[in-house]
Amino acid sequence: MNRAQLLDRIATDPKVLVGKPAIRGMRISVEQILTALAAGVPTSDLLDDYPELKMADIQAVLTYATERISE
Repeated sequence: MNRAQLLDRIATDPKVLVGKPAIRGMRISVEQILTALAAGVPTSDLLDDYPELKMADIQAVLTYATERISE
């Protein structure tokens, strides 16, 4: 999956999580996933805890964060 396709998985909508960047319009925020990863939660645990989450979503979160800090 290329960078643009990954970034398309992240959306901001004022009706979802008060406009925080979220994964595919779900109520799982970029911040939530980044916080878990920073705390050492294994990717496999995140995928188990959130069955609707896909590996590409985690890659999208990391890509999104990279884009944001490079601005």
